[in-house]
Amino acid sequence: QVQLVESGGGLVQPGGSLRLSCAASGIIFNIYTMGWYRQAPGKQRELVAKVGRSGSINYADSVKGRFTISRDNAKNTVYLQMNSLQPEDTAVYYCNAQRPTVNFWGQGTQVTVSS
Repeated sequence: QVQLVESGGGLVQPGGSLRLSCAASGIIFNIYTMGWYRQAPGKQRELVAKVGRSGSINYADSVKGRFTISRDNAKNTVYLQMNSLQPEDTAVYYCNAQRPTVNFWGQGTQVTVSS
């Protein structure tokens, strides 16, 4: 049974930081592209960042220079360090594990940026 369990969300003031974690089980972690997506109310789910099995990384333009994705294959965990958070970063953040023919999602963790 595949499980992706996110943690680390919460309420933070503008300019603050949060670190999201996603612990994976039930998959061969190091062969998956791992990513973080987010969905704000009334909007479509969008890619935030992803890291490939080779370590290649892609970021959405809106988070470049502020967010950092990393993976620890020994711990089957992917992280998202989020700095300089802004109200427009408020969303439910979802962990994703992807191969060419399969796609797994976590349950999501809420990130709220507000003063």
